[in-house]
Amino acid sequence: MGRLGLASSYGVGAREVDLAFEHGVRFFFWGALRRRSFGSALRRLAKTRRDAIVIAIQTFTHEPWLVRPSVELARRRLGVDAIDILCLAYRNDTIEPRVLDAVRSQVDRGVVRSLMVSSHNRELLVSLAADPTFDTLMVRYNAAHRGAESAVFPAARAHGRDVLAYTATRWASLLTVASAVDCYRFVLSHPAVTSCLFGPANATELLEALAAIERGPMSEDELAIMARGGALVRAERRAAPPLGVRDVVHHARDMARSIREHGITEDLLSRFNR
Repeated sequence: MGRLGLASSYGVGAREVDLAFEHGVRFFFWGALRRRSFGSALRRLAKTRRDAIVIAIQTFTHEPWLVRPSVELARRRLGVDAIDILCLAYRNDTIEPRVLDAVRSQVDRGVVRSLMVSSHNRELLVSLAADPTFDTLMVRYNAAHRGAESAVFPAARAHGRDVLAYTATRWASLLTVASAVDCYRFVLSHPAVTSCLFGPANATELLEALAAIERGPMSEDELAIMARGGALVRAERRAAPPLGVRDVVHHARDMARSIREHGITEDLLSRFNR
């Protein structure tokens, strides 16, 4: 997959896809929000460098009959014979057998090369690590959310599964105690993490994230500093006062606007599990 994967849902388009490729990014996640510009750049890359890039898409559907249309639409828009990774996104309960059959059938047809599953439920990911259906586990992991270290990561390594980590900056809240570069370095320093998803809003943020690769893994002292900062951020979140009526109304309006403008995204869903 490559150490960093560029996500499509947060603002970047064709220019940033090209820039990322020029700087060595080979993993592209055309995710919850399949931006047209992002997809156009992938289509252009795929025409000449298909073997050099890994393309992942995801589906939130719980209806097995919707899996194939989602894959076919992505294939047509990207102009590719096969999608490298199909992710069953945000699965926090047992996955329905008919949905599993539907995604497996896409692999059998040769239009999907491998399967990934995303969840906030670590116990579920541990059980799915033993399922040969999934090659990759996608899990929230950062300096403030470290539960995967003791649960998901050992299971992934025991069964030879790749790990795609996301929310390295904890939706930017960790940026109060660390730079974005160090947030990504922290995640990538863990030996169980295969790749880390990053969702820049512009070229500046993209290049900042890529600096994490140049600087390499953290030292033990740096990891300890990040862990302390992450614990502080998590403690502040837990100590926050309960929302008042006005806050709830504002939050509801904000979510409604997000759904209207961007649809259901991993960012939106994560608000329930921060």
